[in-house]
Amino acid sequence: MPSPEQRRDQRQRDQRRSWLRRDRSRPRPPLRRSLLGRLLIVSALVASCSVAATAWLAVQTTSGAIRQEQGQDLSSDAEIYNTLLGYGASHPGWEGVEDTVRELARKSERRIALTTEDRRPLVDSAAGPAADPLPAQASAVVDPLSVDTLLVPDATPAGGDRVDPRAVGPFLLPAKERADLRRTTAENVRCLSAVGIAADVVESPSGRPRVEYVSNDTDRQLELKCLTAELGPTPTEKKALRELDQLADACLKRQGRTGVTLNLDLSWDRGYGPAEPSGLDAGISKQQTAEEKAATDRKAAAAAEAAGGVPRARDSRHDRAIASCVGSARREQLTAYVAAPALLFIDGPGAVGVPGFDLSPANTARIVGVTALVLALTVGVSVIAGARLVRPLHALTGAAQRMRDGLDSAPVPVGPDNEIGRLAAAFNDMAVHRARLEEQRKVMVSDVAHELRTPLSNIRGWLEAAQDGLADPDPAFVSSLLEEAVQLQHIIDDLQDLGAADVGALRLHPEPVVADELLTQVAAAYQGPAETAGITLTVTVSEAAPGRPGPSLHADPVRLRQAVSNLVSNALRHTPPGGRVTLRSYPTGPSPRGGGGGGEVVLEVSDTGAGIPADDVPHVFDRFWRAEKSRNRSTGGSGLGLAIVLKLAEAHGGTAGVVSTEGQGSVFTLRLPAAPGPDAINMTS
Repeated sequence: MPSPEQRRDQRQRDQRRSWLRRDRSRPRPPLRRSLLGRLLIVSALVASCSVAATAWLAVQTTSGAIRQEQGQDLSSDAEIYNTLLGYGASHPGWEGVEDTVRELARKSERRIALTTEDRRPLVDSAAGPAADPLPAQASAVVDPLSVDTLLVPDATPAGGDRVDPRAVGPFLLPAKERADLRRTTAENVRCLSAVGIAADVVESPSGRPRVEYVSNDTDRQLELKCLTAELGPTPTEKKALRELDQLADACLKRQGRTGVTLNLDLSWDRGYGPAEPSGLDAGISKQQTAEEKAATDRKAAAAAEAAGGVPRARDSRHDRAIASCVGSARREQLTAYVAAPALLFIDGPGAVGVPGFDLSPANTARIVGVTALVLALTVGVSVIAGARLVRPLHALTGAAQRMRDGLDSAPVPVGPDNEIGRLAAAFNDMAVHRARLEEQRKVMVSDVAHELRTPLSNIRGWLEAAQDGLADPDPAFVSSLLEEAVQLQHIIDDLQDLGAADVGALRLHPEPVVADELLTQVAAAYQGPAETAGITLTVTVSEAAPGRPGPSLHADPVRLRQAVSNLVSNALRHTPPGGRVTLRSYPTGPSPRGGGGGGEVVLEVSDTGAGIPADDVPHVFDRFWRAEKSRNRSTGGSGLGLAIVLKLAEAHGGTAGVVSTEGQGSVFTLRLPAAPGPDAINMTS
């Protein structure tokens, strides 16, 4: 007949074979739901997105480079055009422009040429017998009276007449008038600065200075106090304005319209809304505009009366006619003062075109081929990497399923030090820990059964003896039964306390406790048993300042007394007659677990007993652990007392420890947080 061990081994072998059959019959997950399939899909998507992003980036980069080069050429062309335009606006002809053209050609490293409108050469930076002929199409027309706003968009104000503002003609002030105006404008700026308004003196192309405010948010009243000096038209400007008025009036008269009187900024009274600058000296001072408005109105009324009382039109058509006539009159007035229109040629003889890339069939096939190659490489690498990734996961899954079925699982192979390797190592540690816990559970069940069986067997034996008439129910009989019942109740209470501590349901009622007083109470309770056993039980009182108690802590006095009592009972049980058990308390430094008072109070129970072997010291706080394996009542208790001590210490935020030397004795310590508040003493290390 097989033994129980053989039957258990046979049962485990049958379970292992059954699991292997189930594992073989269990289908693998479909590829689309497996980790390998998902890895392949993700890799393919990443590769596709990478190829698309690379192609898009290449196209954008190439287009950006082309636009940047074109933009640089356009910027260089605009600078050349603007420089020559300024020369033409300030000179009556192109004589003497050779130095300017050559300097621009040197800076831009390009060929620059100017010709008349009938293509007669004026100046060419590459002049010589070996010079190439000029292109058929000119780069631009340099005309100070008709600015190309595409090349110089800020040259004229919106809605202006496209005359270069540097073309001032007869409005150019002589040195004396310029100095007088600048002196007056400087006085106005000093006055504005004195009242806290920041302003600067800015000189227009005609030489007229004006006040420019740093900020538009200024006090109008303070401005008027400072802008009192006369800044009206100078004699030169008045003469030029009269000529311009005559030219504009002649144009309006040919259209059957009333003449107009222009202000210095070439604005006029529209009859509705404020007058707007037209071009010349736009932005002159606010005071000047206000002063000239009244004079303009008087001149307009006189002109209307001289025309026979014909009322001046004030509709938008008349306004457009005036603007057109003022523009044509201005161009007619400036014709003698600016250079004639010229054709500008800008060329780069050694320049090459920007290489392009077209989506021809050959290029399209090349792109498709490269994309397919990248995808194939990505899928191949993903398959290899996925297989190496999934293989240890399958091993972990099988080991976990064997543990679920209650079978012993062999350690999973640990790979390199990466995430999967660390997972396998952690799984092996968990399996070892689980096996250890299972072994401890089996031992604990056996120990609980033994501890409960002993008092129950004694009670049953005494009761059966009394029932059979073999024992008399005298006081000694009842006392023996009561002792066994108390022992049984004590074991049940200890198990209940440990269970409550495990689930965090151990209730505490903390209050201030003086450590020396608690130790004295415990010593008094065990003084009788100690004397009976011939053991000296003493309490060492800590040294404290006069009039102050010893170390104190905030704890549940009942639970703390229970913990210390367990330690004292254990010490008395393992100390021979003539030995000594000493209780003492003392403060220490800050607690590593944290505490309200910033320090700890140590409760110490030392004895001169047999001590504990070094190999057994790590297990003294385990449940049902006893150094004497026979679990004889005469040599020890149930093995729960020290486990309860550890749980009670942890419930108070402290720790429990032991230091023992075999043959000399043991020292058990409870380290608990000191009491917070003014009652706590000064802790010293």
